[in-house]
Amino acid sequence: MTKLNEIRDNEGSHKKRMRVGRGPGSGKGKTAGRGVKGQKSRSGVAIAGFEGGQMPLHMRMPKRGFNNPFAKKLVEVNLWRINQAIEAGKLDASQPITGETLVAAGVVRRLRDGVRLLGEGQLTTKLDITVYSASTTAAQAVEAAGGTLKTTAKKAEATAEA
Repeated sequence: MTKLNEIRDNEGSHKKRMRVGRGPGSGKGKTAGRGVKGQKSRSGVAIAGFEGGQMPLHMRMPKRGFNNPFAKKLVEVNLWRINQAIEAGKLDASQPITGETLVAAGVVRRLRDGVRLLGEGQLTTKLDITVYSASTTAAQAVEAAGGTLKTTAKKAEATAEA
């Protein structure tokens, strides 16, 4: 049994930093392994991606698409996955199902901004489920099984301009 004050890293797990420019006997003296003269021998060099003044490749490539910084990052869950968890005994169908219960049951790894319910698969039990949003097929399947579906997403108000 090891004591806490005797715990050490494994031998060789930490390699010591090379101390450069410390004399000829070190093998890394004078130019410190940087070669002789030139921009790359000096400090403050940032030329990765620099192509001698020519337009760099990453700037010549066409840009496509748009990344919306305000988009919700939702976790998608299919009906078959929830049904599978209920049959395995990980989820209790008699209790209300929320994002937190899905995480606790191991159906989803993390919540992110919410859960979106998708309609792939069959639902055999009556559920009371609360999610951020759901597809129409998922909503119909939950209703057909005799359950209730509540979504927490705010509906976009249609502004009627006359």
